[in-house]
Amino acid sequence: MGSSGHSHIVPAAVTVSRALIIGIIMNVGYALVELLVGLWLGSMGLVADAGHNFSDVAGLLLALLAVKLVQRPANSRYTFGYRKASVLISLLNALILLGAVAGIVVESIRKFNDPEPVAGTLVALTAAVGVAVNFISARLLMRDKEHDLNVRGAYLHMMLDALVSVGVIVSGVVISVTGWAVVDPIVGLCVAAVIVFSSWSLLRSSLKLSIDGVPDGVNVDSLAAEMAKIEGVTDVHHIHIWALSTTETAIMAHIVVDDLSRSDEVRRAERALLAEHGISHATLEIETCRSNMCDCC
Repeated sequence: MGSSGHSHIVPAAVTVSRALIIGIIMNVGYALVELLVGLWLGSMGLVADAGHNFSDVAGLLLALLAVKLVQRPANSRYTFGYRKASVLISLLNALILLGAVAGIVVESIRKFNDPEPVAGTLVALTAAVGVAVNFISARLLMRDKEHDLNVRGAYLHMMLDALVSVGVIVSGVVISVTGWAVVDPIVGLCVAAVIVFSSWSLLRSSLKLSIDGVPDGVNVDSLAAEMAKIEGVTDVHHIHIWALSTTETAIMAHIVVDDLSRSDEVRRAERALLAEHGISHATLEIETCRSNMCDCC
């Protein structure tokens, strides 16, 4: 029987952590200002939106927690470390996003039945500041959102708030010109639809990774075919691919070779191939047709 090989690659998280921290500071500051302005003007809409912004800060904090947990070392109780927690946090963030959307839908439906006057100029200016804060925060996360589900969740949180603020401004302008109060809930429902469409893939991917499904972008059959083309390899089987975290993918596979003396060479070649596919942790069992009792010779 052959031996096993392991490769560990921990992605750099400094840039992501910095972006999340900056976003947290900016959004906490804005939410506090919004709360104070709302209390000063007696605007319950602004006070409620400040509460919503604080909930989004919680989403950013969860994403930052996930980044930190991934970096914690493994131990005798958690031999993979705390990487999987990042998947669970991404699932929680996706559910928080959908919960926020549900709140927007309920509020919009209520406004259809009980239209409210649009807030004044100062409130609109406060919302405009919110647009800037959230777009800047989202921009900081944009580069890494395709590589980490938690960053994507944080990005969507910021875009949700930005779109809500834009909706407030657009509604205010349209209603001040036309007097059509119904525009406000219509814009709210449109924003909710955009967020559902954008966040659905986050929820789907998070659910899949939480039950050890194959991460998006990895095709098991084509990868097995490429692995079998490595010189000296006659078969690849018993392949299992799953996510260690929202940024790391692992594989376990049996590699059948024609000569066990070439095991190390084959393992190095296979690891290099897997790295090209973004698979950072590989456990490869090297065996021969004879030891495996197979029909591949």
